[in-house]
Amino acid sequence: MPEPGSPSAADPDTLGFEHIRYERDDDAAVATVTIDRPQVLNALDFPTMRELARAFEQASWDDGVAVVVLTGAGDRAFCTGADLEEQATMGATSGQYWRWMGAFIEMHDRLRQIGKPTIARINGICVGGGNELQMACDLSVLVDDGYIRHVGPEHGSVPAGGATQWLPIMVGERRAREIVMLCEPIPPATALEWGLVTRVVPRDRLDAEVAALAENLARKLPETIRYTKTQLNWWRDLVWSQTVQHARDWLAVHSTADETREAVAAFGEKRRPRFAELRRQQAGEGLVCPACGETGLSATAKFCAECGVALPNPWEKVQ
Repeated sequence: MPEPGSPSAADPDTLGFEHIRYERDDDAAVATVTIDRPQVLNALDFPTMRELARAFEQASWDDGVAVVVLTGAGDRAFCTGADLEEQATMGATSGQYWRWMGAFIEMHDRLRQIGKPTIARINGICVGGGNELQMACDLSVLVDDGYIRHVGPEHGSVPAGGATQWLPIMVGERRAREIVMLCEPIPPATALEWGLVTRVVPRDRLDAEVAALAENLARKLPETIRYTKTQLNWWRDLVWSQTVQHARDWLAVHSTADETREAVAAFGEKRRPRFAELRRQQAGEGLVCPACGETGLSATAKFCAECGVALPNPWEKVQ
């Protein structure tokens, strides 16, 4: 009997999750955590990440759970990473993004340190932070009509929540650079060949393949498999611990940058970011105040910092 106040698993029905589902199959000793936001392709917002961290903690404490499966609701997407619509409302300071990234890190740490085998059931497209989530799992099964992709450099971010750290370990440095820098979809066959996923199966075989892997893993001794994970995670944990807090601060500061604001706005307006204009801004060719002649003003500035006059919108002039 656990001591009063010691960690223990709660009844899944009492968890009160709103953005995810937590289901336990007692016969198979499997807990399934489902990101339940199919209307936005299971993108990650702040409340969802907080609930995922709690679900991983729940599975870790539950001695009746031998294996944890992570998946997304619906047939279109496993997870498409950060919810850019949420990030568009984060404001002009870096504090909100810094807190968002803190929730992202906590979610990842809970998943990696869960102490039990984990399987990513990749039921569709897997983008950005979604790929970082599946990489944090021990094994992964991808449907043969899905794909994996990173888009951070096209959307004002750096995929330093696992991708820049772990892809060189998993697929090699050259392929990691190709995935992160080119931002092209990685087809299932390529993902399998490169070792980015464990299995690729037709959609009608997805659940059976995941169940077979879970059954195999459930037959392993719990303490032995837990320490096996600890040893296997050493390289990932090393590079993660050396980089992720630095990334958190840099990404938070960069969330207020001109290029991030332009990229997020472009996503909302369903257009490509104006890359050429951003390069002109970075070259020092910023806005010029039409009243006082002050130069080098930010492309997102609405008023001149010197005289206070309203500034024109430079993006309206760019084709």
